[in-house]
Amino acid sequence: MKFWTTAAALMLASSAAYADSCATGKTLTDGMLTVATGNPAYFPWVMDDAPETGKGFEAAVAYAVAAEMGFDADHVAWIRTSFDQAIQPGAKEFDVNMQQFSITPEREEMVDFSAPYYTSAMAVLTTKSVVEAGATADVASLKSLIWGADANTTAVPMLGDLIAPEKSPLLYDDNADVTAAMQAGQIDAALFDLPTALYLSAVVLNDGALLGQFPADRGENPDQFGMLMEKGSPLKECVDAAITALTENGKLAEIEAEWLQATTGVPLIK
Repeated sequence: MKFWTTAAALMLASSAAYADSCATGKTLTDGMLTVATGNPAYFPWVMDDAPETGKGFEAAVAYAVAAEMGFDADHVAWIRTSFDQAIQPGAKEFDVNMQQFSITPEREEMVDFSAPYYTSAMAVLTTKSVVEAGATADVASLKSLIWGADANTTAVPMLGDLIAPEKSPLLYDDNADVTAAMQAGQIDAALFDLPTALYLSAVVLNDGALLGQFPADRGENPDQFGMLMEKGSPLKECVDAAITALTENGKLAEIEAEWLQATTGVPLIK
């Protein structure tokens, strides 16, 4: 028993030393991990727009990854960036950025992404009036709706893959414009990742409703979120190793269960 305890301690010490050596000299500030989020950052990704509390899915993941890499909470610094600013090529003011960035080949030409930390189910956001008019949680019903989408996101190709609407979706500059158009009755529905759709239906739209959700594994290329880094970042191997470890030991699943509950009451679309 004493031998096992000693061996385990040596393994833990070795793991911590490896994590520390992996990140040494690779961050913007020695001994600190600078993490960026949105301004503001929204529920359930960050609670109360306060990522430093570690509350919310992405805030909790950031601290878990940092710990796996050898940084305690006091050595994690937060900054704010816009989504569009972060995905542009060039030097960055952060080590990693978490704003629900979908990993795409086009974006990977300009920036680096970590291994995915979340595979998103997609939900249909609509209004109670559309549901009362007869829309149901099946693809045949969804095809006839008038759809809207942020032209800068993966929502447009996903609409084609999952639903193939009868009419081309109306395109907008950002998701705020999409929800405003829905509130004004210009569109019937839009696709969002499930946590964001839950927030929008409860807080942003006056009569918001979730018609249904597609499972995360629906289709060949489910939307996956990765930590964004400067192209060629030497930190990528360390971040990937940390996320892989958290996936294999079940910690990522625990964080998802805590902040992004699988049971939402939103029906599956058939």
